[in-house]
Amino acid sequence: MSEKASEKSKMSELVFASRMMREVIAPPGIAGSKSERVREAARRLRWKYSRALSVWYADERVSLKPHELREIEEASGVRYGKQEVSEIDELISRAGALLESQDADFHGAFIAAVRAFAGALARSRTER
Repeated sequence: MSEKASEKSKMSELVFASRMMREVIAPPGIAGSKSERVREAARRLRWKYSRALSVWYADERVSLKPHELREIEEASGVRYGKQEVSEIDELISRAGALLESQDADFHGAFIAAVRAFAGALARSRTER
């Protein structure tokens, strides 16, 4: 993976983690102030307050560890789905190659429709 792609992946994981902390793990109704919400998220994740604060604000210097991403998934009940999206895209490509080898004109529209549908599902990059 290129350095730029790695940075993009790192950032999207961080954005996912921050969003889950703000919306699911410690949503607005759970506490009065933002700092109380961060403290609640840290308590639920069993993290230090400073670590929770950095992830809450999606500090670009933060690098999430795999176990931290799993902790976010477990606490929120939402799974980060970036890997599944790329696997689905690869399967669509294989199916498209097989179909196009038979009759590209006939199957081309079908392949385009499947790609559009999968792309719409992938935009959220999460599933409950």
